[in-house]
Amino acid sequence: MYERIISAIESHDKIIIHRHSNPDGDALGAQIGLCSIIRATYPDKTVRMVGDMSRRYAFMDGSDMDEINDCEYDGALAIILDTAASSLVSDTRYSLAAERLRIDHHIFCEKFADIEFVDTTFESCAGFVAYIAMTEGLTVDDFAAKALYTGMVTDSGRFRYDSTNSRTFEIASFLLKRNFSTASIYSELYADELKMVKMRASFIMRIQTTSKGVGYIYTTADEVKLLDADTFTISRGMVNTMSDIRGINSWVNFTETDDGILCEIRSKKYNINPIAVKHGGGGHAKASGATLRSREEAMNMLDDLDALEDGNE
Repeated sequence: MYERIISAIESHDKIIIHRHSNPDGDALGAQIGLCSIIRATYPDKTVRMVGDMSRRYAFMDGSDMDEINDCEYDGALAIILDTAASSLVSDTRYSLAAERLRIDHHIFCEKFADIEFVDTTFESCAGFVAYIAMTEGLTVDDFAAKALYTGMVTDSGRFRYDSTNSRTFEIASFLLKRNFSTASIYSELYADELKMVKMRASFIMRIQTTSKGVGYIYTTADEVKLLDADTFTISRGMVNTMSDIRGINSWVNFTETDDGILCEIRSKKYNINPIAVKHGGGGHAKASGATLRSREEAMNMLDDLDALEDGNE
C-alpha cells in the first residue's frame, strides 16, 4: 500500500525530516518516531531532523533538532510531516532536496512535494506513520514507539476526539507492546506548574461570546508581553479552556504576535475548516488555525462563525 514511501526511503542515502513550525506533540512525535524507525530499519542511512522548537514539548526524548548545512540536501530525500501548506513547513530548505515526500493527515490544501500521502482518516500524523511502519514491516523500536504514542495521545485529545476509531486503538496497542512508560508521558503532558494553572484561570475569566454563542478570547500584544510563556502556549495551549462549556459549539483563541494574529479555531459540532481556509489557514474539520493580518479580520472571522451557527439552527 505504501510502496512508494518505502522506495523513496530506500533510494536515498541521506534523509532530512521536516514538519510544521511551532510544533505540537503530534508533529514532533511523528518526526522523532519516523527518524528512529528509518535509523533502526536502515542503519547505513544518514537521517537528520530540522525545525524550530516549542518549549512546551522539550520534554520529549530526542526532540533536539540537527543543525545542518545547505549542502547536505544534495541528493537527499526531504520528508515533510503533519503539514497542510508549504508556508507552514519549518525550514524551507526542503525545496533543495533531490526528492520530497509528504505524509499528512490534514485536509488537503495544496501539493508541494513530489510524492504525497494525505489521509484525513487518521487521528494524528504520528498514528499514520506508525500504521505505515506496521503494514510495511519497518522496525519500530522502544524509542520510536514512545514518540509516536505521545503524538497520538496529543492529537486525539487523549483518545476523546471523534477522529478516534478502532484503528487508532489497534495502532496504540501495537506501540504499547514496546517497552516505554505511559506514566512518564502523561506526567509531562498533563501536570502543570502553578503559574500555568493561574494563567489558564486568567484566560477562563476573559472568555467572551458572540450573540450566536461563539466563544472567543483575544490576547493583545501588550498582554502577551506580560505573560511568561511562548506564543504556542498562549495560542494553542489555551484554546481548549473553552472546550467543555455547555452552549458553546465553536470557539477561537486570538493571539497578537509580531507575525500577525494567531487564531486557533475549534468546534464540537461543525466543520470550521472552510472558515480557516478563507482566512489563509487550514487544518481539520473541527480543529483548524490561521494567521490573520488585523483585529478587524479577527472580528470578521467571528462573523463567519456566527453565520455557521445561523446556518445550522
